[in-house]
Amino acid sequence: MGNQPGTEDAELIISELATNAVRHSASGRFGGRFTVSVHADGDRLWLGVLDQGGPRSPHPLPPQPDEEGGRGLALVAGLAASWGVTGDDMGRIVWAVLDLAPEKAAVR
Repeated sequence: MGNQPGTEDAELIISELATNAVRHSASGRFGGRFTVSVHADGDRLWLGVLDQGGPRSPHPLPPQPDEEGGRGLALVAGLAASWGVTGDDMGRIVWAVLDLAPEKAAVR
């Protein structure tokens, strides 16, 4: 993605969402897969990961100081202007919207 504004945040969000797809959905099984989508619209990026579903819906966990995992969606929520989940146990899209010019959004 280069050195454009928001690049590092976008890469981190996609990395977290992809990791969750592999760890917490059927996408992590042998032969499983997930799809990453990125859509730019002016000063905003829509970032999404489509997985193959699982028994639990993704949600942020409370901080666990002694645990290495479990902070991904909280991190996404902190970086993104908004985020959400659509779908069910057969397949989900976990998405986030990243403002590339947050100072403009604060003025509106």
